[in-house]
Amino acid sequence: MVEFSLPLCIYCGVDEAGRGPLAGPVVAAAVILDPAQPIGGLADSKKLSAQRRAQLYDVICRQARAWHIAQATVEEIDQLNILQATLLAMQRAVAGLSLVPEMALIDGNRCPDLTMPAQAIIKGDDKVEAISAASILAKVYRDRLLHQLDRVFPQYGFANHSGYPTAEHKAALNAYGASPHHRRSFAPVKAVLAKQFTAAGQSDLLALDPFSPKSIARTVFVRTDQLELQFD
Repeated sequence: MVEFSLPLCIYCGVDEAGRGPLAGPVVAAAVILDPAQPIGGLADSKKLSAQRRAQLYDVICRQARAWHIAQATVEEIDQLNILQATLLAMQRAVAGLSLVPEMALIDGNRCPDLTMPAQAIIKGDDKVEAISAASILAKVYRDRLLHQLDRVFPQYGFANHSGYPTAEHKAALNAYGASPHHRRSFAPVKAVLAKQFTAAGQSDLLALDPFSPKSIARTVFVRTDQLELQFD
């Protein structure tokens, strides 16, 4: 862990997961660690194996003084843009803490609007253990969420790529079109929908666009902000 001067107060670390994917919500977590119960091995979640992240997830939930996971939905991402939706998810994560921190340390270069002072720290998940812990919670939670969506929409392979724009995901998107959980404001999804509309013509618009007001009622949809995760 890179040396960083930590504030002498109760602070939380905040990080997100899921800014880059073409589908699914963006998830944020806020964590207040307990100095009396240090957690070994904390690091940027992207540098840890899935097995190690899962192990640390349980330890963090058990030993942290407070933690909370929140999200911004696909609809909010499309309405606000991904940056603002990410800041909204971070705001919700901090607001949900059972212990109110005196300061928030945010991974990245932008801070959400909070009720306490906040400091943005570039590569904070490599410098501050509380941010590392938040990155692990957000990543594991979101990956598990996409595994559950995979059970409803197995054709997209969400369990393999968590919604990121892999070759497998792009091929499925081209083959099956967009699900209600795809971010239609993202260029690859928008391009696929436009291509389908052009090929089929306006008469088939409702059949092709799962987001249109009339077709959404007959489309399988899972509320990811209310989904009860089953971690098995």
